[in-house]
Order: sequence, then structure tokens, then C-alpha cells
Amino acid sequence: MTNVRLGIIGLGAQGGMYAGFIAEGKVKNIVIGAICDTDPAKKVLAAEKYPNMPFYNDYIEMLESGDVDAVVTCVPHYLHPEIGIETLKRNLHALVEKPAGVYTKQVKELNEFAATKPELTFAIFFNQRTNPLYQKVKEIIDNGEIGNIRRTNWMITTWWRPQGYYDQGAWRATWGGEGGGVLVNQAPHQLDLLQWICGMPKKVYANLKFGYQRNIVVEDEVTAMLDYGNGATGVFITCTHDVMGTDRFEILGDKGKIVVDDSKRITIKRLHKPESDMSATMNMQDVMKLFMGQGQAEIFTEEVLEFASVWGGQHIAVLENFAANIVEGTPLLAPGSDGIHGVRLANAMHLSSWLGKEVELRFDEELFLAELNKKIEVENKFPIRQ
Repeated sequence: MTNVRLGIIGLGAQGGMYAGFIAEGKVKNIVIGAICDTDPAKKVLAAEKYPNMPFYNDYIEMLESGDVDAVVTCVPHYLHPEIGIETLKRNLHALVEKPAGVYTKQVKELNEFAATKPELTFAIFFNQRTNPLYQKVKEIIDNGEIGNIRRTNWMITTWWRPQGYYDQGAWRATWGGEGGGVLVNQAPHQLDLLQWICGMPKKVYANLKFGYQRNIVVEDEVTAMLDYGNGATGVFITCTHDVMGTDRFEILGDKGKIVVDDSKRITIKRLHKPESDMSATMNMQDVMKLFMGQGQAEIFTEEVLEFASVWGGQHIAVLENFAANIVEGTPLLAPGSDGIHGVRLANAMHLSSWLGKEVELRFDEELFLAELNKKIEVENKFPIRQ
């Protein structure tokens, strides 16, 4: 196989973007095999933009058509595990959009089934893992350049959404239709990057506000404290009502610090010797000089790296990596099985806020599902989940 025939399930914003990139020849080793959408208007749109392209309103029919070698799931979150499993069952490759699902129980079913099909490519669309900036941050951490992590802080409030955004569809910002708010819609990339770079915490204590500044039932404000189990702690803050927005990610180690501003600039401060050694050996005269803003060059070096962003480049990189894994066996940047980690973090934050207490990341999955179903029952618009 030299070109992977990709089936695009869902021709909305994401599916439409991917179709455009592929049709314009921007994605190596991929062609559009077929398009699927339940909306009749999308069939008309597809006929205009992609003449003579096979179109299906039933994704199972598309999977069994022989028109595709792989699919990407650009559909509501609850459907990602179901479609992923049905795709793999038919010996087709699966690229699942983020998040991998709404709750860990269903994502675990997807992962377990995918493990029975090791010959197939199973990936998740974490395009931020292709971002050279975050790849550099991970490299610095993995190389031990700032030592052992003591604290992480990420304030990512650049997700401003007006009320009109939520009013576009009855499924948006609902427990039964979308599965949550900012944690499952806007912030999954940051939740993935946080654990990919810094590791998974052991416990979470979260304060979530539901319908705080918008007329919605799900969370539009999140403040979560992370406990990594080894003394290190973290804070994760996000919301959808800050029109001025802040994106600042800080990682403190015992040998230095990394600060990422606006996902564009990395400031790396490397201590000449570990902070604990400084504490044990520095005389008070040198301490006073430091307090007065003197002699900092004798304590640490500072490096600033700037990164440009090309719109769509990260998405194209994920598609090309997916195809390269199928065609050439190139390692995946984001294996599908990794998708459960961000879902687990979001679930733990929801559960902590619902219960009003600290929650372990190895939480009771049935308890989470029961609490989620309580919210869905109150909405009385969607079926409860199994």
C-alpha cells in the first residue's frame, strides 16, 4: 500500500478541514476513500467539493464498502470508542479524534479490543504532540535538564466561547450529548500534554463551576490541584469565559525551571547546581546578593526559544504519521491507547468536584458512570450510558 484510502466519518469543522488538506494534496500517503455523515446537507456539500466521491449516511455501510483502508472519527465524543471498535473489527485502521471517549470505562473497552488487533494501526488525534515547542519541553524533561519535577502549573484560559457558541446545537454543553464542558471539549490537548510531559498525578482535588458564566449545565470554570504522590504538586486552571485569556505553563524542577508562554515561547532556566545543594552551602552574603537581584548569572543560565506556528501543520503531521505507520511502520507519535490518560484526568476532576473531595486517579469507574448518569437523567434529553 502506498496511499491509504481514508474514510472521513463526520464532515463538520474537523472532518471538513482534514478532507480539504487531503484533497489539496497536502498529506503524504493519504487520499480520501469515502465520506460519511448523517446530515443530508453534508451530502450536498460533499458532492460540490468532492465530485464522484463515495458518500454514506451509515458508517457501518462505509466500513463494509471496500472503499476505505482506514477511518478518522470526527463525531461526538461518546461515539469515538464505538466507531473505533467497529472499525478495528473489520480489520481497518482507526484514527480516533480527541477525546478518546467521555468516560474511562468505554475507552478501556476500545483499548482492550485494539490490543487484540496489533497488526492494525490505532492512533489518536493529539496534534499538539507534533508541535515542536512541546516536543522540546518533553525532551528537556526527559533528559533531566531541570532535574526532578517539584511543581507544575498550567493556566490555559484562552478558550473563550460566547453564549451563541453553545446555542448552536442541542447536544452542545450537555452531559448526555457532549459529556461535559471545557474539560472534554477544549482542554483535552492540554490534559494529554500535561501527563505526556510531566507524568500522571496520583490524586486530584478539583473545584469546578457548572454554568458559572454561561447558560449551560456543564463546567465552564476549572481549578484543580494535582498530587503526584512523591511530594510534587500541580495546579491546572481552565475556563471558557476569559475573553483576554492566558496560556502559561510552568514546570519547576530541583535543577531549573521551564516556562511556556502562549504556546509560542519557552524560557529555560538551568541552575548551575541543584537547589538543595545551594540551600545547604550558600553563605548569607551570597544570599543577600541574590535577594538584591545581584549575581543571578552565577546561579543559573537562561535560554529563550521562540516557535512559529503554521495553521494546520500539526493536523497534517498527525495524518502523515498515521499513514506512515500503516505504510512504513513508522512509530506513532500518539498511539490510540494513550487516549485514556487525558480522559482519566478529566473524569477524576469531575468526580472530585461532584463528591467534594480528593479523588485518586484509580477511582471507581462504576461510581463515576453512576454520577454521570445522574446528570444525564436530570437533563432528560439523552439516554443513560452503560
